[in-house]
Amino acid sequence: MSIPSSPIASVVPDFSNQGIWLRLLLAGNGLLLLLALARNRDLARLGDELLELSALAEPALLTTLAGLFPLASWLRRQPLPWAFAVVVGWAAAAFAGIDFLLATAFGGAPGWRAPLAGGLGAMLLLAGFKLRAQAQTPALAEARLAALNARIRPHFLFNSLNAILGVMRDDPRRAETALEELAELFRVLLRDNRALVPLSEEIALARKYLALEKLRLGERLKVRWEMDDYPPELLAPPLLLQPLLENAVYHGVEMVTEPGEIVVRIRASRDGVHIEIDNPLAASSAQRPGNRMALDNLRERLMLFYDLEARLETGEHDGRYRVRVELPRRESA
Repeated sequence: MSIPSSPIASVVPDFSNQGIWLRLLLAGNGLLLLLALARNRDLARLGDELLELSALAEPALLTTLAGLFPLASWLRRQPLPWAFAVVVGWAAAAFAGIDFLLATAFGGAPGWRAPLAGGLGAMLLLAGFKLRAQAQTPALAEARLAALNARIRPHFLFNSLNAILGVMRDDPRRAETALEELAELFRVLLRDNRALVPLSEEIALARKYLALEKLRLGERLKVRWEMDDYPPELLAPPLLLQPLLENAVYHGVEMVTEPGEIVVRIRASRDGVHIEIDNPLAASSAQRPGNRMALDNLRERLMLFYDLEARLETGEHDGRYRVRVELPRRESA
């Protein structure tokens, strides 16, 4: 069965993303250097010529990015030719405007070369992003499969079924509810998880997962939720919490002899979403392998969704293991 191409790697850059800004600035300056080398006839004057070009190109490039920043989400919803035309047109207008200001300030005359260079440069950069998106498509499909395989551990399915069988005779209603929760969990795990989902869905799924583990571990598993109010339209990557909680159970609670508490903290701010999950830390000799694989998998998924705007940090403090995730704020339209 073929896997459809991912919308994550859009051919229209997300002009509100810091990583995109960094790449565009580096690529723009690279084009500027190539242009300076192409027109240079005397290497002794290369530095002066590059400085002259930078006086026009740097303000124009920053003006272009600043103008496209508030249009980022709108542009990514437009048909591709229209979005390209808007970006190229705005880049040409920004270069023309900066060229006019410089000509007025220094007594020169604005020309047609600046807007032409701005428009052609924008076309080249957009073409580069299109090629990058096409090249990434197979990698995204492989990353999706790897993430799915890493999250579904056979021991979780078998342990959950054994726990349900254990209570089926004494509490058939609870066993029926647990089977429904298990079916819902695997339905979400097996669906197409390539778009952001409401954070409330992630929390509900995480609660179902913990209810199944509670059925198996009983009083050994304690969970404390610390959450502020957050808008219902707030979005997060799919299957963000469940793998982290599975790690907390598998590498934390199951490995200590006394009851273990998992603490989940979720806070939304004006700029983003802050998530912390900490769990008891087993002795070094009792720790299981495999924790890094799940975290590396999640870090890769965050990179695919948010580029450089998301962070995942881990650490140990006072005998507990903590995972901290920071996401940029995204809301449904």
